[in-house]
Amino acid sequence: MRLPEHAPPLEAAFANLVPARIEAVMQHANPLPSGQYLHWDELKRRPAPEGLTHAEWWAAVTLSRVSMFQQLPLLDKQGTPFVFATPSPVAIDLHHIDRDAAGHIRATAGAPLQADSQRYLISSLIEEAITSSQLEGASTTRKAAAAMLRSGRKPRDLSEKMIFNNYLAMEHLRSLRAVTLTPAHVLELHRILTEDTLENPEDAGRYRCDDEVHVVDVRDNTPLHVPPAHTELAERMQRLCDFANADEASPPASTPASRSFVHPVLRAVLLHFMVGYDHPFADGNGRTARALFYWSMARSGYWLMEYTSISHILRKAPARYMRAYLHTETDKNDTTYFLLQQLQTIRQAITALHEYVARKSREQKETEQLLASSSKLRGRFNHRQTALLNHALRNAGEAYRVDAHQRSHAVVYQTARRDLLELEADGLLEKTRQGNAFVFYAPADLRERLNTLSNSLT
Repeated sequence: MRLPEHAPPLEAAFANLVPARIEAVMQHANPLPSGQYLHWDELKRRPAPEGLTHAEWWAAVTLSRVSMFQQLPLLDKQGTPFVFATPSPVAIDLHHIDRDAAGHIRATAGAPLQADSQRYLISSLIEEAITSSQLEGASTTRKAAAAMLRSGRKPRDLSEKMIFNNYLAMEHLRSLRAVTLTPAHVLELHRILTEDTLENPEDAGRYRCDDEVHVVDVRDNTPLHVPPAHTELAERMQRLCDFANADEASPPASTPASRSFVHPVLRAVLLHFMVGYDHPFADGNGRTARALFYWSMARSGYWLMEYTSISHILRKAPARYMRAYLHTETDKNDTTYFLLQQLQTIRQAITALHEYVARKSREQKETEQLLASSSKLRGRFNHRQTALLNHALRNAGEAYRVDAHQRSHAVVYQTARRDLLELEADGLLEKTRQGNAFVFYAPADLRERLNTLSNSLT
């Protein structure tokens, strides 16, 4: 990745302005040149307004942004505070997230999908566990990883162990949403995420012990970021936890800047940012950062985020993610670049969730219509069995285990076992034994069998 050119500081931006030019320059004092929150490295490549140099254009943009900045109680390596602004794109994104992430998951017909909410939650936890681990090197297929998590079998290799740990960590976070976050909580989270996956097993659940950890471009090893010294990490983590626990009702009193209101979604994103910036661990920093984001969102009442996967979105465009960090570092510690990138990621994840729910609803209706073709089939299957049949219709040969069915629907073992045995008795699943457990398979001709069953009952 090409490193962006450092933005000229405010003093330099105005140093060469003569008084006669100031009025003309300030007519372009807009934080959103060309309608976007552009970095200097991007702005200098676009046509400047008529009569202005790029340096003059940047001077006007810089002044308009500086007047909007709020300082944060979070510091860079030199002890300078990070800042952020809330231009209109930030406000628009926050409005949509406030509206959508604290609402209801609804079917296409408009009714909340309460009966299936646990199934959607399990699916999202699996998706986030897989893609978050893949962002940091896990290389197993999604189908194999999902089968491992649903069946409960032990991981077979390093990649599966990374994914398994991430799944455990996401479940662990659900029990912490009401706690006051401490550095000990973060260290325990990191231990869960990285256990048995690190080159040095002792690095799990502890801060890095040296300054050898750098962020580099994996393609050519170009250095992109040098984190703070390891000797500062304990103090910086405490500062980060203080920030994480603050809200508009009880802000930390450590600095005057920290008394400013920080929207809870921005607070969650900034937690993510700072773990990536500090890189407090030998490995697993990205997974820890994303997990803390989910914790913070849940703590602030954005419960819908539990059903989304931001890593799934980030994996599609990792360069944008890294560039948002670099733009912050190379322009006055302005985290607005990172905030905008992550807010768009959140909105895309929410949209993907609603599209997923709509698709599942359509598929569910198709199955229900098939199952309702006979008056005697109508009502024969409960919603868990209907969901399994719907999945089986699209996945001939898929294996279903009682314990996996139990976890997917949060029911007791006996209920899950009865669901599968009833379907097997109807000829809709085929049963075989693996070890001490039964495994049920979806036959290739399941739809025909449903039709046959329907005809035999009419």
